[in-house]
Amino acid sequence: MATNDPHPADSRSPGSRGPRLDDPIQFIKGVGEKRAVLLRKLGIETAGDLLTFFPRRWEDRSRFARLAEVGDGQSAVFNVRFVSVENRTTRSGKTVTKAVVTDGSASAEITFFNQPWLREKLMKLRSVSVPMYGTVSRDMMGGWYELKEVEWDETALTGGPGNDSLLLGRIVPFYNLTDGLQQNAVRRITRTAIPVLAPLVEEALPDYLLNRRQMPSAQSAYQQIHWPDDEQKRLAARTRLAFEELFLLQVALAVRRKTETLDMPGIAIEVPEGFIDEFEAKLPFRFTSAQKRCLDEIIADMRQPRPMNRLLQGDVGSGKTVVAAAAMLAAARAGYQAAVMAPTEILAEQHATTLRAILKPMGFEVELLTGGITGRRKKDAQDRVALGLSTIVVGTHALIQETVEFRNLGLVVVDEQHRFGVVQRAALRQKASNPDVLVMTATPIPRTLALVVYGDLDVSVINEMPPGRQPITTHFKRSSERRRVYEGIEKLLAQGRQAYIVCPLVEESEKLQTQAVTALYEQLSQRIFPHRRIGLVHGQMSSGEKDSQMDLFRRGETDVLVATTVIEVGVDIPNATVMVVEDADRFGLSQLHQLRGRVGRGSERSFCVLVANPSTDVAERRLKVMTDTQDGFVIAEEDLRLRGPGELWGTKQTGMPSFRIANILEDVPILEEARAEAFTLVADDPNLDRPEHQALKQAVRERFSGTLLAVFS
Repeated sequence: MATNDPHPADSRSPGSRGPRLDDPIQFIKGVGEKRAVLLRKLGIETAGDLLTFFPRRWEDRSRFARLAEVGDGQSAVFNVRFVSVENRTTRSGKTVTKAVVTDGSASAEITFFNQPWLREKLMKLRSVSVPMYGTVSRDMMGGWYELKEVEWDETALTGGPGNDSLLLGRIVPFYNLTDGLQQNAVRRITRTAIPVLAPLVEEALPDYLLNRRQMPSAQSAYQQIHWPDDEQKRLAARTRLAFEELFLLQVALAVRRKTETLDMPGIAIEVPEGFIDEFEAKLPFRFTSAQKRCLDEIIADMRQPRPMNRLLQGDVGSGKTVVAAAAMLAAARAGYQAAVMAPTEILAEQHATTLRAILKPMGFEVELLTGGITGRRKKDAQDRVALGLSTIVVGTHALIQETVEFRNLGLVVVDEQHRFGVVQRAALRQKASNPDVLVMTATPIPRTLALVVYGDLDVSVINEMPPGRQPITTHFKRSSERRRVYEGIEKLLAQGRQAYIVCPLVEESEKLQTQAVTALYEQLSQRIFPHRRIGLVHGQMSSGEKDSQMDLFRRGETDVLVATTVIEVGVDIPNATVMVVEDADRFGLSQLHQLRGRVGRGSERSFCVLVANPSTDVAERRLKVMTDTQDGFVIAEEDLRLRGPGELWGTKQTGMPSFRIANILEDVPILEEARAEAFTLVADDPNLDRPEHQALKQAVRERFSGTLLAVFS
């Protein structure tokens, strides 16, 4: 948030100089040291933080209602007069105060517990009308009314509720609280402070944008979001503040895209016409129309004299690897090297095997370079890469080590982007002079999140599956049905198939996870499948041990693989036709979808069994979604809805700041409008050098300082 005061923060009282947004929160009127401690628990350190401590909801208490006209369970503001008040003592010795009020249309009873002093106080109010908010409990048969959860504002007892009331006669804000902090205390603080602090905010959006979109100023929006004059102004304030938040993000993404891609000299790779048809003719299968479309987009980018920066998005098994292989072949034929960076050694080895099968018959060798390759083998591989003898190089993070040099790197393919992040991608890019970058992800990403997390990338989507793939039948079973599940597995094993059994997710520590999966392995080996060959894979094994176990399973020398989620990504074993996930309710939807994608890789019918005793409605909903659909995009949207964007697809690891008011599920139209405005503005003024954009430039700089989206540093 840009401010009008350039002075740095200090810990002293504002004194006579007037308030500033960087003033420590304890100096705000009504706060003090004790409340400041509680407010800091809510992330409120400064006066500026109080401005962006937005209410979580509002109640419209601006209109008065009549008791006789309000339905059972409804809440409203009433203008009542106390008719009688009496104290009663219960058998346990406690005092109950019973009051009867009327508004002329009906009478209602109010009950107060253990407040005997209230009787005398309320009796004094019998001669005045009392504005009161409450929830009606109504006996339709007897015409009897009760008011519950009542609130009234004593400052409003003379002369009606007026604008000075915190509770009545207005739209009332409700804030998040912490133990020891009362709602009315926060309301009093914001009611006093916001009118003083809001005028200190510097307007970040240019006047022409505010006028064109008919949005209120920042100063007005901050006042109306806390204490709105009416519902229309509250909605306008909320829309404006959400737009600004999303707009600043999209401006940063647009600047990064332009400086790192559009304005950066790249490699114009010459790809001959008819290349895709020629490549496809050498494959034992045909491309889907979606694969062809994505490959057309990729080749068009590669021909441009600027770096490609594209996300290739497709569900598990949709054929991303062969699309990437075609791009690598195009680069190799033009005299450039191509590098593939995978998140694990197992996946890197699988990519190398797949690419060799495709590209070796076309005259190109594939080099594997991972941390597990050491000594002379590693030195020889690095030398071949440095001399350009190895055209296609596949590896893990070992590829970005300083000792790895490329002779003529033209294309970088990053698999499973959400496991790397922008820093690693940039490090690999620095191995050459702005090579083309293709990011692949098997995690379907809702368009809304893609615009936020991958907003600097062009996006290609493979949205259809190759013909002939068998759908995966998914079942949800209670733990009491586990024996029947194991009997079903035994039938498939007897037919020569293989099975995965995934251990429950243990978040506390990797050591506990290892203990859990080892205990499951021993139970299955000794009691359930003693006559079968059981393998074990978990995160605390060395790379060599994991690779050995995976290789045995790949070659069919073990029947059942007991594993943690290390098998979530990329392992391709067509003979494995059943996946059992124990305690499946502990996993997120996208993770369950990734695990399910380990089966159904061949032509045989495959199954996924989710074993769980879900204890919440959300967990039950997740499992139902899994049994209802195999569409990764539907699943991703539901996962986003159930879990929220912060936890998904590595968004926390990408350095993206959290949203204070925008909601990417509910604000899709605002997000798309903000993106269009931001990219248009940056195309016209790439460095935000114009006078009318200086405040915006400063706001973007401040908002993303210290994140991977930092620009204008």
